[in-house]
Amino acid sequence: MTEFALVLPILALLLFSVIQFGILLNHYITLTDATRAGARKAVVSRRANDPRGVCLAAIKSAATDLDWSKVNPDCQSTWQPGTDVRVTATYPYSISLLGLVVKSGRMSSTTTERVE
Repeated sequence: MTEFALVLPILALLLFSVIQFGILLNHYITLTDATRAGARKAVVSRRANDPRGVCLAAIKSAATDLDWSKVNPDCQSTWQPGTDVRVTATYPYSISLLGLVVKSGRMSSTTTERVE
């Protein structure tokens, strides 16, 4: 019983750090997928009235697991055939263990594709 009482805090800390890392990785993968979806939609939408709006809508629809009010997306291009579309999105993160914030910042993902 004494050994368990000594080891339990270490195991709990390890368990909570794995959970926090999993949440952080899930958010990063979702953000990366959203930028890819936005870039793909943007490169085929150059003839649309508002290709930037189409790009931003695609990012929003792909980032359903994230709090959209905290996502900062951007689509940049001249929308001419053969030019690049650069889609960037950032999202805040915070790693906390036992109620203490260990690290916080903004994760970002960028995707570049050529306009078709």
